[in-house]
Amino acid sequence: MGQQYLFWFAQVHDDFRIPELQSVAEIHGFDLHIPQDLDASRPFCILELDHEEHARLLARRCILIRSVCEFYARGSTYEELHERVRQQRPRWSCYIEDTSFKFIVTAYNHTIPQARQREVVESFSYMDFLGKIDMKSPEIIMTCFEEYPDKHGTTRPKDEGDGEFKEVFFGRLIEEGSARPLVKKFDVKKRLYYGNTSMEAEISLLMANQTLAAPGKLIYDPFIGTGSMAYTTAHFGALVFGSDIDGRQMRGKDKQPGIIRAASQYGVAHCIIDLCTFDVTRNPWRCGELFDAIITDPPYGVRAGAKRLGRKSRQDKEQPPTSPQNIAFRRPDDQPYIPPTKPYELSSLASDLVLLARYMLKPQGRLVFFLPTVTDEYEELDVQSMLCDGMEIVANSLQNFGSWGRRLITIRKATTEHFAPPSFEQLDNVAHIPAHKDFREKYFQGFKKSDVEQISELSDQG
Repeated sequence: MGQQYLFWFAQVHDDFRIPELQSVAEIHGFDLHIPQDLDASRPFCILELDHEEHARLLARRCILIRSVCEFYARGSTYEELHERVRQQRPRWSCYIEDTSFKFIVTAYNHTIPQARQREVVESFSYMDFLGKIDMKSPEIIMTCFEEYPDKHGTTRPKDEGDGEFKEVFFGRLIEEGSARPLVKKFDVKKRLYYGNTSMEAEISLLMANQTLAAPGKLIYDPFIGTGSMAYTTAHFGALVFGSDIDGRQMRGKDKQPGIIRAASQYGVAHCIIDLCTFDVTRNPWRCGELFDAIITDPPYGVRAGAKRLGRKSRQDKEQPPTSPQNIAFRRPDDQPYIPPTKPYELSSLASDLVLLARYMLKPQGRLVFFLPTVTDEYEELDVQSMLCDGMEIVANSLQNFGSWGRRLITIRKATTEHFAPPSFEQLDNVAHIPAHKDFREKYFQGFKKSDVEQISELSDQG
C-alpha cells in the first residue's frame, strides 16, 4: 500500500487537474491512484503514491499544483484534527529530537488573522518538537490548510467568518509547485511575437503536458499560427514541426520568422525543426507514424476562420486544379497562380484532424486539441462521433465561458495497425450532427435558437 499525499491546487481550471496529474505520471512512468469519489473541484485532494519522489516529480511538472505535502490528518474541527494527528505520531515522531522546523497556517478563500495563526501553531504543542525554530531555512515545514466556502463576487472584510471553515488539513510540506512560475515566463504580453489568436500561457502549458512532451519526442502542430504551443512543448524538451495554410502568421513582418524570434526569446529555437506553408488536407506527407503527438488549437471562426484549398462554387473551372503540383503554375500574364480557398467547417475539421492523427501518430501517440462547444447543446456523443477505429479518448476537460466553452480533447492512438492516408472527403450523410457544427454562426448569433428549432420545440410540447 502506498503513502497518502495532500495536493493543493491553484484556483483555476479544476476540470484540467486530474488529466494533468495522470499525464505527468505517465511521462515519468509511475502509477497514480485516483479515488473514484474524488471531488476535483475542491482545492485540496489526497492521493496515494508509491514513493515520495513521485510527489516531487508531479510538483515540478504540473502547472496547476501549488504545493504537495505528506498527509497526516484532516478534520471538520481542530479538536478532530488534533486527535487524528496524535494517532499518526509514528510518522512525525522522527522529527522531534533534533530537526529545525516551522509552521505555516494558511487558508483557501480566506485570510487568517495573525493572532489566530499564532493560536493554531501553539495548539500543536503536544508534538513536542525539540529542534530549533527556523523561519528562513528549516529542515521541515509543517503546514495547516483551512478550506472555506467560495464567496467570490461578494464584498466583505478579509477576516469575516474567521474559523468557519469547511475542513482543515495538516501535513509536512514536501515541495512547492515549481512549474507554476512558467505561466509568467510564457506570458503572451511579454512575448516578442504574438497575434490575436495566440493561446494564453497557462493553457498552452497544460496542453503541452497532455502531449507527454519530453526530450526525444517529435510533436506536430498543423495549425501553428503564431506558435503558442510550440514554445511550451519545446520547453519540455520536445522537437516541434509546424505548418499552417497562411504562412504570414508564422513569419510575421520582420526578416526573421516571428515564431523563430519568439522561440529564441525562450531559448528553444533549436527545437523548432521547421515551419511549412500548406493545407493540412493537401499535405505533403508520404508516410505515416512520424510523430509522438499532435497538438493544436484549430481556428473556429471567432477571431480567425479555418480555410482549406478549394472553390466555394463550381464556376471558373478553367483555373488550374488546387493540387500541390500546380501551386507554382503561372498564368499567361506571368503572375504566380494563387490557389483559391474556401471555409473549413469546424465539425468537418475536427473529424479530419482525428483521421490525420491516426495516420501520422506513432502507436500510443496523442492528439491534443481544443474544441469549442455550445453549453446548452453539448452532449458526449459530439466527441465520440469524431472517433475512428483505433482512436480512443483519454481526457475531455471543459473551460467554461457560460453560454459556450471550449474542451481540451486528448485522444490516443490505441492500435499498431497501419492506415492509408486519409482522403478528407466531406460526407453529407452524417449520422450525428454535433453541437459544434457551424459554431462560428452560433457564436455571432449569441447562441440563439433558430426559428425552425423554436417551432419544432413548441410543436413537441403541444
